[in-house]
Amino acid sequence: MRVIAGKYRSRVLKGPGRLHLRPTSDRLRETLFNILGPEIVDSDFWDLFAGTGAVGIEAISRGAHLAIFIESQAMSVHLLKQNLEALGIRSAAEVIEADVIGGLEKLAARRLVADFIFLDPPYVNTGDYLRVLEFLDASHLIAPYGIVIVEHHSRLELPDRLNRIERTRILEQGDAALSFYRLAAAA
Repeated sequence: MRVIAGKYRSRVLKGPGRLHLRPTSDRLRETLFNILGPEIVDSDFWDLFAGTGAVGIEAISRGAHLAIFIESQAMSVHLLKQNLEALGIRSAAEVIEADVIGGLEKLAARRLVADFIFLDPPYVNTGDYLRVLEFLDASHLIAPYGIVIVEHHSRLELPDRLNRIERTRILEQGDAALSFYRLAAAA
């Protein structure tokens, strides 16, 4: 795994090794950030189910003001912190070791909002997708023009709309898919 572009371009990240993680592929990460383009600069980017941190680190590399990583597995948190340390990333990153909903509750208590929220639970944990989307839908964590990006298996059916957020785009690449959600116009 490597950082695709930006300040840390071509820097190698530690991979999961024996950890049971499925990092977002370099190709899919590149596609995602090509879509987000210059909007990433000076944004607040949250990486949920962060694993190695590759997605949030890519956001920092491309100019995000802050990346907040939420990860519940201690070994993954250790790996993520190693990747941040190896790149010398300190002030632009915050790591929350917690279940994603617990981490989001902490951010809500601080009255924070995100420009981009990326979530990528393990594909087998299909219940986590809807659980987190419903929490985000009911919260005020998404900035007015914010985007929630969900990486999922291309065969997994996600809702087109919840109460306040709606899917605006789906992109498939191999077995993986990215679903993009925004606050609905009527919300």
